[in-house]
Amino acid sequence: MTAEVTQKLRSDARDNRARILAVARAAFAAEGLDVPIREIARRAQVGAATVYRHFPTKEALFTEAFAEPMATCSAIVAEGLAAADPWRGFRLVIEKLMAVHALDRGFSRAFTARLPPAVDYFTADRDRTLRLLLQLIRRAKEAGDLRPDFVLEDIILAMMANEGIRAESPELKAAASRRLAALMIQSFRANPVPMPLPPAVRLPLSAR
Repeated sequence: MTAEVTQKLRSDARDNRARILAVARAAFAAEGLDVPIREIARRAQVGAATVYRHFPTKEALFTEAFAEPMATCSAIVAEGLAAADPWRGFRLVIEKLMAVHALDRGFSRAFTARLPPAVDYFTADRDRTLRLLLQLIRRAKEAGDLRPDFVLEDIILAMMANEGIRAESPELKAAASRRLAALMIQSFRANPVPMPLPPAVRLPLSAR
């Protein structure tokens, strides 16, 4: 086999893998883990055997599909926890998490979904990130900046609300997410201090 043919095969395999992951991310977000591998293969325009050659199980495919955004999410929380000022760290986490999730509905749904134990790597990474979030929440409360009745589930609620933003472009969606994040952060503070909000964004309405 010539070097040129070998390189083409490797390129095709990379393309197949990337296409499978993109299709799987969208399918898992819309339909959960119940979507069959054969259906993912059909949408990716490859055979089921090709999917299994790259990912031996559906759980392995799910984990790989969301590995990069999960790593980003974990890094954001670690950055917030490392901040000297707990409130500044908490605010940074809310702003950045909502920005990431606004442009990746698939990951937002995966992060907040109930998943089977078989998705062990993803759930372990998610649980570790949530534990870091709990530490940050505790620090912000102890500093007197975060309202005492705030709970971890309030961040999940904010992410779910953020996911519901509908806009005509990614840029408008990101802008709307920034404004929502600012509103959330003010509502989470123990003694809210009115601050200027990011500019309002014109969004599609069901009625005028």
